[in-house]
Amino acid sequence: MKTLLIAAIVAVGLIASAQTPDPRPTLTVGTATASRGQTVYGELQVPAGSDAATNLPVAVIHGAKPGPVVAFVAGSHGTEYASVVALTKLIGRIDPKLLTGSVIVAPLLNVASFEQMTVHTNPIDKKGMNAGYPGNTDGTQTERALALVAAQIVAPADVVVDLHGGDLDEDLRPYSYLIRTGNAAQDDAAKKLVLAFALSHAIVRDIDVTNPASIRSLSGYSLSKGKTTIVAEAGRSGLVLTADVNVLISGSLNVLGSLKMMRRAVPPMVKVTYVEGGSRVAAEKPGMFYATAARDTMVAKGAIVGSTTDYLGRKTGDIKAPVAGLITFIRGVPSMWTGATLVNVSPVLTTLPAYKKP
Repeated sequence: MKTLLIAAIVAVGLIASAQTPDPRPTLTVGTATASRGQTVYGELQVPAGSDAATNLPVAVIHGAKPGPVVAFVAGSHGTEYASVVALTKLIGRIDPKLLTGSVIVAPLLNVASFEQMTVHTNPIDKKGMNAGYPGNTDGTQTERALALVAAQIVAPADVVVDLHGGDLDEDLRPYSYLIRTGNAAQDDAAKKLVLAFALSHAIVRDIDVTNPASIRSLSGYSLSKGKTTIVAEAGRSGLVLTADVNVLISGSLNVLGSLKMMRRAVPPMVKVTYVEGGSRVAAEKPGMFYATAARDTMVAKGAIVGSTTDYLGRKTGDIKAPVAGLITFIRGVPSMWTGATLVNVSPVLTTLPAYKKP
């Protein structure tokens, strides 16, 4: 009798489990609606307003089994090509039939920047697409686009991975950002994914999510909404190098492996070098810049890392490292304008410090 009772209880449990409805039988982002086990392509359709309409490409990979939702985003700066290309290739590397959970891939937010080869901003309204969250449905194109990204990509996601790479004017070494909020569980989850992404260097940045100025970026906004969020960068000076593309694809797959969303062994990081956000030197006036130091090199405070000239080649000054540390990126082209970043130098941390509210 006892055996029969146990069997009956197990049977009832299995029936109840089988009858439990799928909390998300389909996932819709923009025009893409995917059922379980499907990859569907579509777009976020940004309507016309005070300026032109635009469409942002998106893919939805809805795993065969329920689980977390991870959003991979790139192209906030449309000429950071390596990260854009990496996400277009990532889509085909994820088999929805073997995936637990769901993946949203938005490889190119700033379409106009990409098409018109404009650095840093959206040329339609001259606004930064990584500096205006949560957007505004009644605003200019950038604001309307970001409102859709916030509502349809960030809102359903549990994890947001924001990919970047050196823009046309940036000769950048690969690194991740460990952005901390002071919420221990959220910060620990982010650190785990930074280590899984497996870039050798991580910039440590502490933010206050109650400060509106700190949550205007995609990462800051996502963190303010309680999402586990990391940023990773690889790429430089407009080049689409295989090594940079592959490290972003591999890191993204490692995130899914770490979250147990796909079968993928994630080797532990042997060593990660933590650095501060660093100090930038900005151009005081237009002219030409020539780097004399390379990215990914250590420099002393005051070391000459480049020089500037006017448009006739007459020297106007030396550019010196503002602090001792690692050159995380240096300007890769001669053109400069007032306020243009010429170099960023980040002090190396000997240990990972505790969170400090800014």
